[in-house]
Amino acid sequence: MKQGRPSAKRRVDEARIGAEAGRRVTLARALSKLGYCSRTQAEKLIAEGRVSVGGRKTTDLSHWVDIDRDRIAVDGTAIAAEAKVYLMLNKPRGVVTTRDDPEGRPTVFNCLAEADARFLSPVGRLDKASEGLLLFTNDTVLAQRLLDPTTHIGKIYHVQLRGLLDEASTQAMMGGVSEGGEVLKATHVRGLRSGDKTSWIEVELQEGRNRQIRRMLDALGFECLRLIRVSIGEIGLGDLPKGASRPLTDVEVEYLRRRTGL
Repeated sequence: MKQGRPSAKRRVDEARIGAEAGRRVTLARALSKLGYCSRTQAEKLIAEGRVSVGGRKTTDLSHWVDIDRDRIAVDGTAIAAEAKVYLMLNKPRGVVTTRDDPEGRPTVFNCLAEADARFLSPVGRLDKASEGLLLFTNDTVLAQRLLDPTTHIGKIYHVQLRGLLDEASTQAMMGGVSEGGEVLKATHVRGLRSGDKTSWIEVELQEGRNRQIRRMLDALGFECLRLIRVSIGEIGLGDLPKGASRPLTDVEVEYLRRRTGL
């Protein structure tokens, strides 16, 4: 019988039972926690019959394993926990935040060295037209904490728009803008500089809804010309060149772990 993708309920049960049992998780989650690949990639490897546990291949996506005791192998090669890697990328405009794109568009992984990219996943997304700071890691626990809005880690964006954002629109963005059945809100908005036809503003978000800033500005009648994420908490983009990446420093990693309660 063909195994399908795990249901949402089973994922919730897995997380609950995994927390109670310590290192006992489903096989796909084990590959992810060991930093070998993402859970989606793991499910594909399992379905293709390329993963074995204790020398026996399995295509069962619900197969449970003990990370500390079971010998897990991919294509016959045993895997162990990968060293944790933390990178930042200055994402260029025009590339998509995905590993593979069916339309053949350049992806953020084209900006990373192949050796770095194999085990890493982006933490969140920046849409194709957006630029700036994007984190990558194989530390799935930290990534999940960073994406949890309850951690209250602000993300700062510099935004170029056509026209000048007036005080009423500034207050509306911080008070909440209704768009597409959602109320979208910025934590803070302030002007940076302005010219005859365009201006730059700084926007802070503590939540990451799809195209949030663009949707707020569009609802208020402003065209967003450029959008650059410049920092996540105290982790700043600095002078990192466009399309370049660098490892996070030990101080930066410790800051993220501390802010997320790890």
